[in-house]
Parts: sequence; structure tokens; C-alpha cells
Amino acid sequence: MAVALVAPDAGGSRVPAPLAGRTIVVDPGHNGANGAHPERIDRLVPAGGFRKACDTTGTTTNDGRLTEAAFTFAVALRLRTALQRAGARVVLTRTSNSGVGPCVDQRAAIGNRAHADLAISIHADGGPSSPGARGFHVIAPALIPGRSARIVGPSLRLARSVRAALLAAGLRTSTYTASHGLIQRADLAGLNLSTVPKVFVELGNMRSSADAADLERPAWRAKVALALERAMAGWIGPRAAASVDFGR
Repeated sequence: MAVALVAPDAGGSRVPAPLAGRTIVVDPGHNGANGAHPERIDRLVPAGGFRKACDTTGTTTNDGRLTEAAFTFAVALRLRTALQRAGARVVLTRTSNSGVGPCVDQRAAIGNRAHADLAISIHADGGPSSPGARGFHVIAPALIPGRSARIVGPSLRLARSVRAALLAAGLRTSTYTASHGLIQRADLAGLNLSTVPKVFVELGNMRSSADAADLERPAWRAKVALALERAMAGWIGPRAAASVDFGR
């Protein structure tokens, strides 16, 4: 049985931590040394009915100052802190930005082995460099052969919760892909192979100078991490009484 952790509220009283007893997997996309080891990241791995490369290097801002791998790891660390303060047990798929991988199938397996209540993969897009091509979008899994609809539905609701929280934090939905900041895809191994509710979030277009300026700011990253924590707490809250079991 989960321990009902408590935390002080603004008035100093004790209130239940919203994510007490919950396990959340945070997956910062790519890794800092991927580019130095093509023999490892180019090998093919299972991706959910097909095979694809173990991983990629990710993208960068146009000036090369910020890599996607460094950005996603920085956000993941802030998100871990926010989730832990809310009482969650947090599992990171990587614990530094100096390694290689893990492969995309392994990233899904980490969440599955942890019997996570949910998993989120943090990314930033390498979209068009044209003026006005900016904004975030959230990716939910599409229904594919062999995938349980019991994962697709909750994941889509999680994606909507993440989108709402990011909008409330002042972010803009993508102007160049997805529909109103939300899309379902069947080509991502991290979603196809997950047996727990999971989404990807592309927090901005690294090729946009406007988005890049935001992605580099520590205060913006902190705001995003808090928004993501609120999205997860809001999604889990209505489900708590239902005790839904996703294959534990």
C-alpha cells in the first residue's frame, strides 16, 4: 500500500503529497556522446512491428550552442525535482549527458520494468528554420496491432493534460506540425513498446530563434518542469480512486 506522504502547504499545515506512492519514468531524449559512437546508435533494434536505429544524436540550435540531448537532460533533472517534491518515485532513463543511449527499445523497457504509473519522453524538435515555425507539440501512441487500447486511451488523456498545462504556462502550440499541439504516431518505438501510459513532448523547435531563446533560459525550463508536474498530478488525481492496473 502506498504511503500517504504529506508536505507543508503555503500556510504551514500538512497536506497529502499529490503523487505519493506513484512511480513516474522521465526519459530525456538522446545522449551527449551518441554522435561519437555511430556503431552503437546506428544498430537496428525492435520498434514495435519493425526495426529502427538504436537512437540518434538529436538536433541542435542553429548556432550549435545548445544540443537537444543537453536540453532534455536539463529539463528532466528539473522535472525530477518537481515530481519528488510532490511525493513521486522518479526513474530516469539516463543519469548523465555524457553517455550513449539507451536504445529506444530499452527506454520503453525501463518504464515497463518499473511498473510506472506513467512515462514521459522529453524532446525538442528540429523543425523548419522558417520564420514563425515554432511551438510545442505532444505525441501520444496510435493504436497498432498487438497494442492494448487500454494504453492508448490513457496515454491520449495524458497528452491532453500535458498540452493544457503547457498552454496554461504560456507556451504556444506548434505552427508547423500536429493539430492544436497534439498528434498520435505509430512510428516511435518508445511509445509502441510501452506497456504503461506514455507520451512524448517536443517542447519547442530548436531551429526557431524565438524558441531557441526560450529553451536556453533556466527560468523557462523551471516553468516547463512545474507545468509538466502539474499535468501528471492532474492526470493521476481522477484515476486514483479507480486503482487502474496496467499490467503490474
